[in-house]
This record gives sequence, C-alpha cells and structure tokens, in this order.
Amino acid sequence: MTKTVTFAGDSRSLALGQRSLAPDATLHPLVPVLISGAPISGEQLWNYPLDIAFDYAAVDTSLFDQAPLAGLARWAPLLPPLDPRLSFGEGGTPLIPLSIAATSTEIPVFLKDESRNPTWSHKDRLNLCTVSTAVRSGAKGVVVASSGNHGVSTAAYAARANLPCVVLTPSEISKTFLAMLKAYGACPVPVETAHRWPLVRAICEQAGYHPTSNLTPFHTGHPFGPEGYKTIAYEIFLQLGRVVPGAVVVPTGYGEQLFGIAKGFRELVTLGLAPDMPRLFSVEPSARGPLHRAFQTNEPMAMVEAGETRQYSIACTASGYRGVLALEAGRGSALTVDDTSVSAAQAALGREGIWQELSSCAALAALPQVLASGLSGPIVVIGTSGGFKDPIDAEILPVVEPSFARVADHVKAKSGIDLRS
Repeated sequence: MTKTVTFAGDSRSLALGQRSLAPDATLHPLVPVLISGAPISGEQLWNYPLDIAFDYAAVDTSLFDQAPLAGLARWAPLLPPLDPRLSFGEGGTPLIPLSIAATSTEIPVFLKDESRNPTWSHKDRLNLCTVSTAVRSGAKGVVVASSGNHGVSTAAYAARANLPCVVLTPSEISKTFLAMLKAYGACPVPVETAHRWPLVRAICEQAGYHPTSNLTPFHTGHPFGPEGYKTIAYEIFLQLGRVVPGAVVVPTGYGEQLFGIAKGFRELVTLGLAPDMPRLFSVEPSARGPLHRAFQTNEPMAMVEAGETRQYSIACTASGYRGVLALEAGRGSALTVDDTSVSAAQAALGREGIWQELSSCAALAALPQVLASGLSGPIVVIGTSGGFKDPIDAEILPVVEPSFARVADHVKAKSGIDLRS
C-alpha cells in the first residue's frame, strides 16, 4: 500500500472527497483515487465518473477579488490539493475580442486563448491536478494514452515532479509531439489504439504508476483532472468584468473541459457571485460526434464509427457522461462541424494574427449555429492549442507488442526506466 504524501498547501484546499456523478451522488474519500470511476453496483453496466466535492460554505468569496493571472494555486480553496513544485504559469490566458465576428453579429465574440499555457494547450490545467494527485498518491511514475496535447502536458508536469512518464501513442505520431515528449524525458511507446487502455491499466497495476488518462471502455477519466478546467470559467467571468457570457463554445473530445467549465460557472452561482450560468455548446467533428449522438438520443453516452477527419485532437469515437451533464446544466446543445468550415475558421483567425490548431478552431466554426439559437450577451469561443501542434508531418514508429512484458522491455531499452522495479 502506497503512502499518501502531504503537501504544504493541503490545508488551503476545501475538497471533501470524490463524488459519484451517479444519481445517488455517493461521496468517497479523496484517497484512494477511483481511477476507474465509481464502483459498479446492481445491474449497472458502466462506471459513472466522479468529480470532487467542496465545502462551499467555507469559501471566502473575496477569492474572486483578485486578478485572473497565471498560476492556478491562486484558486487553491476550490481545487484539490496541489503540489506547489509543479505550477509554472498555467492559466491566466487572454480573452481576445474577435473583429472577424463583428461582420456577422452585433454580439461581441471573444477567444479564450488556451495556447498561452506552458505546453501550449488547455491540458496543462488538467495535468497540474492529475500529476499532483500522482505525487500525493506516492506513485512511482505516471502513464497516459495520448496522441497529442494530453501526453505532452502530462510529460511536462511529470518532469517537474521528477516522475518517470510513459506515453502510449499510435504508431503514427506528429514529429512535433514526438520531439516534445523526448524533450520532457518521457518514453513514447507506439501501440495499436485498441490496446492502449488495457496497457495503461497493466502499467498502473504492475509498475505502481498513476494514470492521467482513461481506463474504462466508456470514458470516465480522472476524477481530479476537470477541476483544473473550472478556472477557465473563473477567468472568463472576471475578464468580462464579473459578467456571465451569453454562451461558451467548447471544442470537445471526451467532454472533460466542457464539464470543468460548466462546473466552474455553477460554482460561481452557488457562491452567489453570478446570477446564472451561460449556455454551453460542445463542438465535435461531423465525421464522428459521439456526444452529439448521445445528446440527440437522450443517452448517457454513445459510440460512433471512426469517420475520416483532420480534427485529430477532438476525433473521439466514444463520449463520456460528463459531457451530457455539462450540456444539461448549461441549457446547451451538442454541435458538429466539418473540416472545411474549421479550416476556414483557422484561416480567419490567422488574419487576426492568431494561429490555432485546427481542432481548436471548431468552436469558431460553429458560431453560425450558436447564433441561430438566439442569444444575448457576449459569446466566448475556447481555443485549445497552438497551430504548430497540427500534424503537418508524422513519423511512423514500429508498433510494440501489447503486453506488459514487451512494453517494459521497450521502455527499459529506450529510456532506461524500469517498470519492473
């Protein structure tokens, strides 16, 4: 049994425990981390995800009198315990007015530019929380299944925590991402997609590693990760002069960022700082769109075929229950956009001096659909990552046999990390 590590700032966090997002909302202790979702009971066929419950009655709302600057530790009472060594400027990203939108609407439109984070994506907010949890859990290392931003961000925070990091990737990976993983000292392991999640579980169970990505067939994700995304909502609220926008539009994969933003605005309402939540819109590639299907069919989650799309960062084939909950809370809708409209949005942002990853531009591409729903107040589109992250060129790596033994051999040979020790 691993020993829980205590951080110097633990007492600042008002986290109470891990709360199941099932109807019964069962509260579990903060440790051990329920990385496979809430325990299954009765005839339940899938795991409910969890989030973190907080003692909102104890929150001093003067917390929101501060400027929305970088460093998520400023929001410590409303975050899980954070390792003070890990933060290096995540958050505090700019809210940029977009003149291109002024031609189509009188409603102000802003871009929340998450490409300004330390590894140039929104994932840094999540991984400050997940890697802090890995340290607090006494893990020997961290493991993640990712083809891009999530893996790179995990690797950077693992480096700051002085933890070895294994990243299970597809065999075809962007040279940019590969270079970043190696720069941060992580070991990329190319495996076939279907085997990535079982291997994550095997590495956790046999090597004592902590996952920052999913372990279950339907996405439950890490309970602590989306808490980092709440701070996007806090910042938008303060950057607009303590105003709740009319809508927030979010490029969506598994729905963790969407859920975190929804929770952040819900907390502002709970704390009496905001009168209501904005409407929330998810945006997925029209070639896939599992959350769109789940929301349209009134199902908790859905799976779709892997249609061709260049929106790689949000090209999921399975949705997560968190996404449905976020859209219901935000009185929103699940939208889809094709690659052509997203490419046009990317080019339009470029003409304003902003270079975003193609998937990042999905929110702006969906603007006509958002406007058609009838809104008042400013609209905020989330830009998740910088344009240099697009896989313009890729490297094909030889696939590793999907067994813990062969993965351990590969990691030892390539990086010197011994998963068997």
